[in-house]
Amino acid sequence: MLPHVTAIRYVTPLREGGSLPGVVEADDLGTYVMKFHGAGQGRKALIAEVIAGELARRLGFRVPDQVLIDLDPAIGRHEPDPDVQDLLKASPGWNLGVDFLPGSLGFDPLGWRPDRLFASRVLWLDAFIGNVDRSWRNPNMLVWHGDVWLIDHGASLIFHHAWANAARLFSGAYDVDDHVLTPFATRLEEAEAELAPKITEGLLREVTALVPDLWLENEPGFAGPQELRDAYVDVLLPRAGKPRDWLPDLDVSGHRPDTGARRGENRPGWLGGPS
Repeated sequence: MLPHVTAIRYVTPLREGGSLPGVVEADDLGTYVMKFHGAGQGRKALIAEVIAGELARRLGFRVPDQVLIDLDPAIGRHEPDPDVQDLLKASPGWNLGVDFLPGSLGFDPLGWRPDRLFASRVLWLDAFIGNVDRSWRNPNMLVWHGDVWLIDHGASLIFHHAWANAARLFSGAYDVDDHVLTPFATRLEEAEAELAPKITEGLLREVTALVPDLWLENEPGFAGPQELRDAYVDVLLPRAGKPRDWLPDLDVSGHRPDTGARRGENRPGWLGGPS
């Protein structure tokens, strides 16, 4: 299980995200971005955060530490925003905490040109987990002490929103057209050769075991938390094998070979590409 702490002070809401996460202090003297199970995306966003984020960590990416935070809604009683009060009241008990990186800045491709292999590794990971939320509009990466950290994986694993159609929802090539790192991902074959062999059944069972039973209970069609964990493994493990039909087909310039109209055709010119 992830480390377990207790929130002792609600500091401030973060209004950039649609789920209205908040910064809290905990009894381990840490400061965390808390993501609430009572938010609109619900517990499945937290499940995706844990599975995808901890998988990324084990594959060698920098991901802020994650903890389970026990919340007593009373700690936010002086917060004047009624939306925040409602969210706190809807989220007693265990929520997800992500280590707050003080002084970090949002990734900006104008100010920081990513290494081509790094870009390829991130794009491969996002394709594997089906992350639809690393666009040039919202990269969900932070630059901290000169390194890039991956955050906000709650929009991954979209198949778990409709288990009966999981195979269909997770089929087909990953749409790279809006991905912020697509123009730089010119070493995708190298990234695949490195990352794919690391994704084993044991690794997937390790990261799914980190999700608390409480978030996995009462899922329609499943007898209990362990059966649901098995289902995540059953969907993800075959993606690591061949053929990898989900892997985007990019040429050495970081573009798809086809020339048809695509969702990302309005990508701004300033985003550029590899030099």
